[in-house]
Amino acid sequence: MRRLMRPLALAAGLFTVAALAAACGSAGSSGTAAPSKASGAGCAGVADTTLVVLQDDKHLQQADVVIPAINKAVANPQMLAALDGVSTTMDTNKLIALNKMVDSGGQTPAAAAQAYVQQNNLTANLQKGPGGKLIIGAADFSESEELANVYKIVLDSIGYQSTVQTIGNRELYLPQLEQNKIQIVPEYAATLLTALNTANDPAMAPTNDVNSTATRLTTAGAQHNLVFGKPSTALDTNAFAVTKATADKYNLKTLSDFAQKCSGKATTLAGPAECPQRPFCQLGLQKTYGIQFGQFLSQGSDAGGPITKKTIMDGKATIGLVFSSDSSLSTP
Repeated sequence: MRRLMRPLALAAGLFTVAALAAACGSAGSSGTAAPSKASGAGCAGVADTTLVVLQDDKHLQQADVVIPAINKAVANPQMLAALDGVSTTMDTNKLIALNKMVDSGGQTPAAAAQAYVQQNNLTANLQKGPGGKLIIGAADFSESEELANVYKIVLDSIGYQSTVQTIGNRELYLPQLEQNKIQIVPEYAATLLTALNTANDPAMAPTNDVNSTATRLTTAGAQHNLVFGKPSTALDTNAFAVTKATADKYNLKTLSDFAQKCSGKATTLAGPAECPQRPFCQLGLQKTYGIQFGQFLSQGSDAGGPITKKTIMDGKATIGLVFSSDSSLSTP
């Protein structure tokens, strides 16, 4: 799947993760670190082949929802209505299912997008636009390519001739979008707002509220020749998982549950090496939820990937960082 560089960032509820048949590398090879003031008994991880994501009930993470970003020179009501239709249907569960079609189902991003459009009847009752050629940019991970292809199919249905161009990271495609060299990109509201807020103005920083973040994004985008469609409810952001056996043993559904029942010396957090210093990873869990960890198990550069998941499933960590739209996740 991805990854774009994002703030170490909302679990959208309780999900399950199917067992991973294989993992890359050995878990925790980068070492461990122990916080100095952990108190309480804590909870040791219980090995299991299924993971559950705990709900971020205090909204630690920012509103990194999928949103179409459009160069204002090509935006028109018919285009926005077509893209808004995509956003209206897209939630985190559907994004997971879309990713699954590609990451484990063997479909191309274009084929998965076509199936998604048909399943959600996205080309029905749309008004024709002015037409013309469009380039829809995508970052170089499958989720972005899938979303770009969904946009392409919907826009072609109203009279455009669109192509999808996989470009790379935001540093590469954002200037092209601002200059109208590409016209549309599927984006992530909070992360894009962070990128556009070059002055680090607190009044323009993303929040955990979708509407507030989208409003600020609209203001920031106007200075970069950008307009935006309707934000979806589909989140691709940081989430924290335990095994189903751990969740069942301690009756865990939310991060607040975890804080109440599992804060303490026996609790191990797994995540990328920078997690202890990041406000949306260990620091945020400590500040927002009051969770104390007896140990941090570094997964090196693996942020929410197979090494981290295997570490949790093996019971070596009680809880670890994953991503809310990971294709191995599914709703109960």
